[in-house]
Amino acid sequence: MGLKHEAGSTVKVGTRDSALAMVQTNFIVGKLKELNPGVSFDLVSMQTIGDEVLDKPLPKIGESSLFTKELEIALEDGRWADLLVHSLKDLPTNLPPGMAIGAIYKRQDPHDALILHLKHKGLKLQDLPAGSVIGTCSLRRIAQLTRKFPHLKFENVRGNLNTRLRKLDENGLYDALILAKAGLDRLGWKDRIDQVITPDECLYAVGQGALAVELNIKDSKTVAMIAELYDFETAVVCAAERAFLRQLEGGCSVPVGVESVFKDNKLTLTGAVLSLDGKKCVQETMTTDIPPVNEDKKGNQPTLGVSSILMPSHMYDAMHQGEELGQNLAKDLIARGADVILAQAKLEISTDPK
Repeated sequence: MGLKHEAGSTVKVGTRDSALAMVQTNFIVGKLKELNPGVSFDLVSMQTIGDEVLDKPLPKIGESSLFTKELEIALEDGRWADLLVHSLKDLPTNLPPGMAIGAIYKRQDPHDALILHLKHKGLKLQDLPAGSVIGTCSLRRIAQLTRKFPHLKFENVRGNLNTRLRKLDENGLYDALILAKAGLDRLGWKDRIDQVITPDECLYAVGQGALAVELNIKDSKTVAMIAELYDFETAVVCAAERAFLRQLEGGCSVPVGVESVFKDNKLTLTGAVLSLDGKKCVQETMTTDIPPVNEDKKGNQPTLGVSSILMPSHMYDAMHQGEELGQNLAKDLIARGADVILAQAKLEISTDPK
């Protein structure tokens, strides 16, 4: 595994410059400082394509790494960043050569949340008047919620969380927003949440609610330092979810949703693939036994998983079992036509003039 960064050394941490990204990065840096007293951490923030292009829906921008590409260029260079902090759901399941997820921190609530305009306070999503406009940039949410609540209308809304909330409160174009609950929680905006969306209504995004640290695999000091951030349960669950998405050859801009439950050493994974209009849906649930941490292997060389996660040796058996579950679930859905649905969705996205 190599040596860690020594006291007196400086580690450069890359991040997006949005308010949420900075809060998340400072949180991870705080944990690293606790584990590595004497090491300094300098933040390097920048905008990504996804931050700069706000006049198009995310799937129409035409890039696969909308919120990571510029940061990964800095990481590859080595002079500007030693590690990157991301929302895991923003990370593609296939990272650039030589780069990997070196840790996944304990997941917060992965569900989506409803925020209502003041005039609708006290209502639930299903109670909103017909034609109410819901702001979201997620095709996953739109497909599932259109299927569940056909009386509602969904419109694209872009910008950071502050911008989206301001659009809801001030410009009158939206009756409600749907956002990731974890982001609202991290920014201290729990009081704005009117309803937590259950998986029965809308499965959440792969990796949603978890924070990930991306690094250069060759940087053994950073690999060893970051590995201490791993949360076992989160690592296993997210390995399964990312392997599921990887096997589907999907991405964060197609209608794919998941729900994971890890209890009594068993992992249950539900996955769904939908058409853009929500009319077609294939969904299934599978369960597997997860072996415990193997402390005898701790400190051995980590292994790169199928979705660019660098798996610590003592967690490998468990995370690999999670990956197999995700792959098997995806193969089951593909056998039932999920690949055809995804191919059609990608075609519609690429040819939609809007």
